[in-house]
Amino acid sequence: MIEFTVNGTSQRIEAPAEMPLLWVLRDRLGLTGTKYGCGVGQCGACTVHVNGMAVRSCLRPVGQLSGADITTIEGLGDAGAPHPVQAAWIDRQVAQCGYCQSGQIMQAVALLSVRPDPDDAEIDAAMTGNLCRCGTYPRIRAAVRDAAQRLQEA
Repeated sequence: MIEFTVNGTSQRIEAPAEMPLLWVLRDRLGLTGTKYGCGVGQCGACTVHVNGMAVRSCLRPVGQLSGADITTIEGLGDAGAPHPVQAAWIDRQVAQCGYCQSGQIMQAVALLSVRPDPDDAEIDAAMTGNLCRCGTYPRIRAAVRDAAQRLQEA
């Protein structure tokens, strides 16, 4: 039995220790906002926060997460009260197909938690491991800048 917190709720999961966190989130907890993209940590679609750090959930064995605090895209905000990064994404109309966007948003939130006012080079460096097959990178960069401003004004 593995115990951890997901989006503020304590969870007790019975799963093989080597099972990737991605499958626990999606298949056992029904949190399908975290996407499967490549399965080898190269695309970033599965990005979540573990103890405040952005991680690729397809690579993180659930057996290593006892006592961890996990946040998924579902834990950031909702339509009625979006997280400032989510609001910036909506305002900038970042998503095209949208598949990678939950991972992009989670990576951006992690960046802004350690670098509240990043320049374009810092944004590009932090976001480089998150692939967008639709090529919305200029809108992603603009949304991260907008979100940084929103967070500073809050």
